[in-house]
Amino acid sequence: MQNAGMAALGLNWRYLAFEVDPRNLGHAIAGARSMNYVGLNLTVPHKLLAVEMVDELDSSARTWGAVNTIRFEGRNGVGEWRPLSEFKDAPENVRSHGFNTDADAIVRALTEDLKLTLQGSRVLLLGAGGAGRTAALKLAAEGVNELWLVNRTVSKAEAVAAEIRKLWPAVNLKLGYPKGSVDLVLNATSLGLKPGDGVPFQAADFSLRQTSAVYDMIYRPAETALLQEAGAAGCRVANGLSMLLYQGAKALEIWTGKIAPIEIMRQALQKHVYGQ
Repeated sequence: MQNAGMAALGLNWRYLAFEVDPRNLGHAIAGARSMNYVGLNLTVPHKLLAVEMVDELDSSARTWGAVNTIRFEGRNGVGEWRPLSEFKDAPENVRSHGFNTDADAIVRALTEDLKLTLQGSRVLLLGAGGAGRTAALKLAAEGVNELWLVNRTVSKAEAVAAEIRKLWPAVNLKLGYPKGSVDLVLNATSLGLKPGDGVPFQAADFSLRQTSAVYDMIYRPAETALLQEAGAAGCRVANGLSMLLYQGAKALEIWTGKIAPIEIMRQALQKHVYGQ
């Protein structure tokens, strides 16, 4: 996806994947900075750890408490910090600047894929871990009217609920399952990744006939048991591939200052993930 986007923009860049032990994350970021990398993407479990490791935090990273994108910046002739992509030669002073592109990607995916209006909506969110926490905070910031949080470890859901009540007290937030209808069910758990996984809730607690739309953050397999059952129940459905696309496209824009070629990146992503 990123390499296709970079090629379309005419950049002589290469996007590579590296496995880094969390204990070595600080060294990895420092090494990339020393080698004049333009930037980095981080995935779990590095997103939370990196908040304390970068030199500067963008408002997105401060708000959502996680860093999934790092841009390396140098000082220009007038002392301004600018992206390394703007320098012909490597600057003497370089810093790491952390961003979060996940939260905006969630909203874009929900509004474009499922044609949802989040403001004033009713949402059931399954999972309150890293991805679930970011989703919950972003949904609250978007002005959902009612938000139900469900997590296997209740204390995690309670911690997220406390954050939301402090920052967005107008949101009607509840722990557990709704009795009536909701506009969206959003799965942020890992249940569905493995063959044989069922839906991430108990039938005694909730029915998919209580909702009109279901989004599963899992994108491989393309259709989880949740999405299969939701489709059979007449719901509008979408998986997490678009969220992956949009967060990556935003990262590319942060590094380059150019508009990301979304459709080219989408085609490359679908080919890589699904062989289409």
